[in-house]
Amino acid sequence: MKTSSKNVKQDIGDVVRKQLAGTGNFEIRRVDIVGPKVGSELREKGLMAMFLAIASILIYVAFRFEWRFAVASIMALVHDVSIALGAISLFSIDVNLDVLAALLTLLGYSLNDTIIVFDRIREGIVKSKESDLAAIINESITKTLSRTTLTSLTTFFVVLTLFLFGGEIIHAFSFTMLVGIIVGTYSSIFVASPILMWLGFDVKNYRAKLAEKAKREAEKEKMRAQYEGGMV
Repeated sequence: MKTSSKNVKQDIGDVVRKQLAGTGNFEIRRVDIVGPKVGSELREKGLMAMFLAIASILIYVAFRFEWRFAVASIMALVHDVSIALGAISLFSIDVNLDVLAALLTLLGYSLNDTIIVFDRIREGIVKSKESDLAAIINESITKTLSRTTLTSLTTFFVVLTLFLFGGEIIHAFSFTMLVGIIVGTYSSIFVASPILMWLGFDVKNYRAKLAEKAKREAEKEKMRAQYEGGMV
């Protein structure tokens, strides 16, 4: 029968206290009761939050860069979440709100790394005379490699400290984040960038679009200046 925490007549904490009475000093820090109804709502809302986050990321990256950049970043994020969920399943970690929070945090962390790499790639496309996308990507990744390594190591050691000394309460969160940091770091370099090449990104075409956009902006600025000067 479907039930929820409202239908529970007896405090599980009291039962545990009676069973462990006389065994020494102990403290019950948290009691979680999740019935089928609550579990179903948690699953639905969690999936909805993740899909909304991915959709928002897709729109943002497509607007800031180009649709191929957006698709590549989303595919890298799907890769990251899939690996993290696989590790959670492999080590039998309970999927709860802490794990969901870690997965959403992972989306933001991995996207941040990917955006930085993509920003350097776009900068290389604009400033470099090179037309080979692979060469531009290699140069851009080289420029961001030290920053990515230092940032990831710093975050990794902080989360590792939480995993080792934070206690059982944040064990699931810190474990998911540990896996996510490792996966998110290499995916922004070895997954997102190659996907950009597989999608057939054209350097010359992108430069032409940027030039056309700059031309339109210049014309708008010229018209605005004429209007302000009373010439129109």
